[in-house]
Amino acid sequence: MFLSFFETLRANKVPVSLREFLSFLEAMRAGLVTYDVEGFYYLARAAMVKDERNIDKFDRAFAQAFDGLEAISLEQVLEAVDLPVDWLKKMAEKHLSDAEKAEIEALGGFDKLMETLRERLKEQQGRHQGGSKWIGTAGTSPFGAYGYNPEGVRIGQDKSRHRRAVKVWDKREFRNLDDSVELGTRNIKVALKRLRNWARDGAHEELDLDGTIRATAEHGYLDVKTRPERRNAVKVLLFLDVGGSMDPHIKVVEELFSAARAEFKHLEYYYFHNCLYEGVWRDNRRRWSEQTPTWDVLHTYGSDYKAIFVGDAAMSPYEVAMPGGANEHWNAESGATWLARARDQWPDNLWINPLPEHHWRYTQSIGMIADLFEGRMVPMTLEGIDRGMRELGR
Repeated sequence: MFLSFFETLRANKVPVSLREFLSFLEAMRAGLVTYDVEGFYYLARAAMVKDERNIDKFDRAFAQAFDGLEAISLEQVLEAVDLPVDWLKKMAEKHLSDAEKAEIEALGGFDKLMETLRERLKEQQGRHQGGSKWIGTAGTSPFGAYGYNPEGVRIGQDKSRHRRAVKVWDKREFRNLDDSVELGTRNIKVALKRLRNWARDGAHEELDLDGTIRATAEHGYLDVKTRPERRNAVKVLLFLDVGGSMDPHIKVVEELFSAARAEFKHLEYYYFHNCLYEGVWRDNRRRWSEQTPTWDVLHTYGSDYKAIFVGDAAMSPYEVAMPGGANEHWNAESGATWLARARDQWPDNLWINPLPEHHWRYTQSIGMIADLFEGRMVPMTLEGIDRGMRELGR
């Protein structure tokens, strides 16, 4: 059974090695978990998942490997429910509230609940749906799936509906950490941390533990030492595309902006529309009255800044390639020209695209900008931003 579990993990792209699988088997032989499904799950996850981005893949593989209760024969079910009463009681104490324990007592206690389950399994022949006695689906019997009973034991149901079953097997808490999904602010921060260059600056605010110990030992009395707090010294220049086709991506771009401001002390930002031209702005309400010439930005920020452009790159090809191609004003020089100047000024550069990567090939302008950035375009997923930060950190 565990070999098929290992194969299922690999099939679901969980990068588990044979060494990790053998460690898991050793833990099982040592008896670290016994009659504890939740403990078994966490043991397997701890042994075979080394990156939080793979937790959701592991959850899906785990459910797939140990799914199929609906297809289990009656004899197998009878054998499966013949569990030690002490273990069942401990599981009840662990997972049930006081109110739920009281409701179970209404049937005659936990022993009576399991005894009744065994009796009905023996009496029942075949699948049953509806009703309030037989084990089946969509009824109010305490046993089965897709129904309701506050004292229920769920059998053969892939998801909880009322969250009242004795044991819920399929709870997935880490879906948003999957490296193929769009990000929230927390996950963006995780990815941005790849781009670090620690330096100490500012006032002496942080306790220097090593220095305190050394000074105390030398002087013979407590001599507290402090030092400047260590901060990420990376300088980032963020260019954000706004308006038009970017409107559906407002939320995720706001999350990226929020995470970047929290992560980087040296962060400057400007807005643009579709492509970089001769003017950018800091306030979208004054985009026409208070623009900053792009030349000024190029001359203000040194080449030690890392330039990150965020946009879907979806526009008319003329907006990239031709003077006068912009859709809102006359641009004397093409967007490609300005992007080339920006890349020359800031050699560490990246374009982050909120569109799913498999859509890029359908839009000509995306390919044009990806070529201008020499392939340095990544999707706005945990894996994509992580890849981009590694590229910028080289």
